[in-house]
Amino acid sequence: MPKLMTYNAMSLDGFFTDANGDMSWAHKQDPEWQAFVRENASGGGQLLFGRKTYELMAGFWSTAAAMQSNPVVAERLNALPKFVVSRTLRDVGWNNTTLLQGELVDEVRKLKQQPGGDIVVMGSGSVVAQLAEAGLIDEYQIVLNPLVVGQGRTLFEGVQRKLPMKLAKSRPFANGNVVLFYEPAA
Repeated sequence: MPKLMTYNAMSLDGFFTDANGDMSWAHKQDPEWQAFVRENASGGGQLLFGRKTYELMAGFWSTAAAMQSNPVVAERLNALPKFVVSRTLRDVGWNNTTLLQGELVDEVRKLKQQPGGDIVVMGSGSVVAQLAEAGLIDEYQIVLNPLVVGQGRTLFEGVQRKLPMKLAKSRPFANGNVVLFYEPAA
């Protein structure tokens, strides 16, 4: 049975996008960080997106510019099975993508029962919050960035209950990023 994981960047003041919805501040170009990103992308699995993140990801990673700027990541993202949860999209054009139009929690419960690799939610804050609230996320990978953005959206916006976590591991980088791996506390 696949695990459900999230992978998101966060500022020191707890935002995953700034007040304008921008998260370009989370993208670092140093060699150590890029090696980690390539290594992380080279694993198998499946991806899950909300509509907004899907449109952003498909709009870049399916292009020739993406293949030029980061071929390893572009190749993996294009090859992996992808799911997008949306009530407004009618079709998806990014290869290996399946549109899920039912209720998010129900659709993800079904995905977790099917054979296949682990499922990673990238971005998609409202999706993360709903799945966290439902207790469906098995691991949270949070990239803490050494930056204060002042205002923005929190990753867990809308969560109504306390979600105790335990730190499974962490990894610091020379650029100041720290990747924190959390699991729900029993």
